[in-house]
Amino acid sequence: MNALLLTEYMKLEMVDFPVPEIGPEEVLVRVRACGICGSDVHGLDGSSGRRHPPLIMGHEAAGEVAKIGANVKDLVIGDRVTFDSTVYCGKCHFCVRGDVNLCDDREVVGVAPKEFKRHGAFAEYVSVPRRIMYKLPDSFPYEQAALIEAVSIGVHAVSITPIHLGDVVVVVGAGMIGAVTLQAAKAAGCSRIIAVDIEDSKLDRALKIGATDVLNPNKVNVPDTVRAMTGGRGADVAFECVGYTDPVATAIYSVRKGGMVTLVGNLAPNIDMPLQYVVTRQIRLQGSCASNGEYPQCIDLMARGIINVMPLISAIAPLAEGASWFNRLYHHEPGLGKVVLCP
Repeated sequence: MNALLLTEYMKLEMVDFPVPEIGPEEVLVRVRACGICGSDVHGLDGSSGRRHPPLIMGHEAAGEVAKIGANVKDLVIGDRVTFDSTVYCGKCHFCVRGDVNLCDDREVVGVAPKEFKRHGAFAEYVSVPRRIMYKLPDSFPYEQAALIEAVSIGVHAVSITPIHLGDVVVVVGAGMIGAVTLQAAKAAGCSRIIAVDIEDSKLDRALKIGATDVLNPNKVNVPDTVRAMTGGRGADVAFECVGYTDPVATAIYSVRKGGMVTLVGNLAPNIDMPLQYVVTRQIRLQGSCASNGEYPQCIDLMARGIINVMPLISAIAPLAEGASWFNRLYHHEPGLGKVVLCP
């Protein structure tokens, strides 16, 4: 099969790669679309430490069932499917209690840290366990279905955050994850959604998909402005969708006393945090990891247009052009958003 292989850091090549074998509980998927995640771009140079070459990356994907394991009885060849990026064991303490995203033996499609290697979906075929797969409606375009994984991250973050009807929310980072998170927050009942980003093009897009206000930290003091917009209190909730010290601080300083900050971004392994500010204002902090069974909800929200990913897609291109698109994303081409590759 054709595959886009990370042969060494900063080098992607189209190669002829063996079609994956499947076990009795697995399914072989003919990939029709796979989105380039920001984590894939960071994996290109090895900075994330989670993508050691040689590796086929790619975990935001959708396609058709091509082959079925012996123990899989509820799918047929040709079924339209997508799948979670998290491969959970189903047996550990956390899986048994329903927290599959916290699985002790968790693996991720298209990722290769020191502990495991699991080839991904920048290829004609990928093998995945049946337990992480979901059927798609016949009318659901593959290019949009490839982004369900990203949508699920925002939906999960909102689902574990205590939100009340009419809350004011700040979303720090208006990239892909921030953009779907703000739409999920709106669907959950937030009445005022303030998007924060240093790129005006992302802020313009945020307004089109549901943000009521936008702020650029290069132009205004975001926490001061948020307080001015909320009678001096601050926002009820903040979602941090970047993962660096400054954006996290912006989220913390923007919420009211007793407010909630959900941390979604995770680019930096360690950050500085204003501990005394958090403690003395009784601000609650929580992390949000991947997703935990929200795929059916995401499919429904997207199918009904409540979450719209089309404004987030900048390009749909052949897999053979993947190296070029990775290069453009890696060098932060202005205005370039989500790129979906089609084998």
